[in-house]
Amino acid sequence: MELNAQERLKVGEVIEVEIGPVAHGGHFVARHNNQVIFVRHGITGEKVKIKVTAVNSKIAHADVVEVLAASVSRVNPPCRYAGRCGGCDFQHIEINKQRQLKSEVVKEQFLRIGKIDLAQLGFELSVEEVEPVNGLHWRTRMDFAVSPGGKIGFFGARSNEVVEIDDCLIADERINVSELAKRGWKSDARVEVAVSSTNELSVVRSGRSISGPTQLVEQVAGNSLKISPIAFWQSHRIAPITLVKAVLSQLEIKKSDHICDLYSGVGLFAAALINEISEQGLITMIESDKTAVSDARRIFANRKNIKILQGLVAQQLPIVKRADLILLDPPRTGAGEIVIKQITKFRPRKIIYVACDPASLARDAKTLLDSGYKLDHISAYDLFPMTQHIECVAGFSPAKG
Repeated sequence: MELNAQERLKVGEVIEVEIGPVAHGGHFVARHNNQVIFVRHGITGEKVKIKVTAVNSKIAHADVVEVLAASVSRVNPPCRYAGRCGGCDFQHIEINKQRQLKSEVVKEQFLRIGKIDLAQLGFELSVEEVEPVNGLHWRTRMDFAVSPGGKIGFFGARSNEVVEIDDCLIADERINVSELAKRGWKSDARVEVAVSSTNELSVVRSGRSISGPTQLVEQVAGNSLKISPIAFWQSHRIAPITLVKAVLSQLEIKKSDHICDLYSGVGLFAAALINEISEQGLITMIESDKTAVSDARRIFANRKNIKILQGLVAQQLPIVKRADLILLDPPRTGAGEIVIKQITKFRPRKIIYVACDPASLARDAKTLLDSGYKLDHISAYDLFPMTQHIECVAGFSPAKG
């Protein structure tokens, strides 16, 4: 229904609403005069006052400014920056409720985008907790903005304004954010901090190392990988071993398999997979990031049955002649139809998809199902607690008949 000028919400307007279901992106859905509003800092079932922050022809965005009737799942956020800093979406929600809501998001995305009813397929999806179960002090990679005043912080939600901080409760304690916050930084700097599983700490300012080693040693499942601090690495300190276990349990590797490791990064998965194949087997890694490829080539320099291709997956896949198994861990935007159709042409007996965005996974899963594959397995892990993000691992195999 088209709203007239008097009914349209206006930025800055404060209204009373009841919060509806959780939505992808850290919001909850509310409605006012038939207009959809994506609301931050609410919980389903609450009666609240919200302040409108943005409006377009289809939807509005708003923040909760007063809770009139609170959910039993509402808690006092442990961090004093919650609600201002753009880093955490769910600190006001009890941690087990956060996981329940994330499970609902995955199911809803599969149903709405992928046209896949997970319950109907027999999947009782539940986002699994990982240590630390309180959802704090898990993040080993931090990327700070710097305020005009020279202090580290994070951009506020939907904002270019830096919220200065003197601590971060989701950061690994070894990073010592409070010490970094005492320093003065150039206002145009970007400060990247990483701590490894071997307790090495690196600080990089605007792409240049200013303290700590220029290579970090990460140990995962008996493998030791030396990587650049700015190369992509799973940010949750338990994520590498959690995801390696999940992938190995699903791939069903044979000694002579040819495996494609797409969006392979520095080789987290390849390092585990190489121990599962013989000299007749082969792993082809494809990665576009130059730093990650440089790290991978050094890590696997003495491995004759690992081939590393640098470039976009869609451009490099045609070079590959055979793929019995395919593992992909794409960025948040997902793999996309072109890559998925390239993958299915190999007719691999198993495809394992590691996803940090359920919407992209649902879209790509639909393409896989339309291309003659079936969903064998899906699991989800709370590797981004206090935020709206979710990590999923899905397995696909050729549909019979």
